[in-house]
Amino acid sequence: MFPDSVGGDMISVTQLRKGVTFLLDDQIYRVLEYDHYKPGRGAAFVRTKLRNLRTGATVNRTFLSGDRVQEVRLEHQTVQYLYNDGDLYYFMNTETYEQPALSREILEDVIPYLKEGITLEIEMYEGEPIGIELPTTVDLKVIDAPPGYAGDTATSATKEVTLETGLKIQAPLFIEVGDVVRVDTRTGEYITRV
Repeated sequence: MFPDSVGGDMISVTQLRKGVTFLLDDQIYRVLEYDHYKPGRGAAFVRTKLRNLRTGATVNRTFLSGDRVQEVRLEHQTVQYLYNDGDLYYFMNTETYEQPALSREILEDVIPYLKEGITLEIEMYEGEPIGIELPTTVDLKVIDAPPGYAGDTATSATKEVTLETGLKIQAPLFIEVGDVVRVDTRTGEYITRV
């Protein structure tokens, strides 16, 4: 069912974990969620939530514990984000100057952190760009924030601010329009003012 010649090794679905990438039915999937069930009777099975890295679609799939999939090893290249043109987002390889493009559907979770000129890693599979790996943090300018009030700096209260990419986050009350804040790209949370 699965050719052994492409990508990586065949692995049991019980070895799947969040972030693992594999090939199934000529599509490349990344595990978003993973649960291994061992009922009292009957065969164990694995429930997964997967993202198709070619289409951006998210699917739920259940595997029997004996099923095997082909692990995929992705190549990473350093790129700089250039611009978007409608539904396509263009990047430039910092070594070869090639300009791969990825669709809005594939980049859905990444778009709020994309700022022109940011350097990041593009994931390639057999020369095909299939995803972006963000840095752990990005620094973004605040473009809209409700006013803070005197004496609020000592409290842990927060307010919603809008950043230059359109991302809305909770930030301390002392953050103002024009400030640059550091955001954790894994959680979307405010870290510090830069």
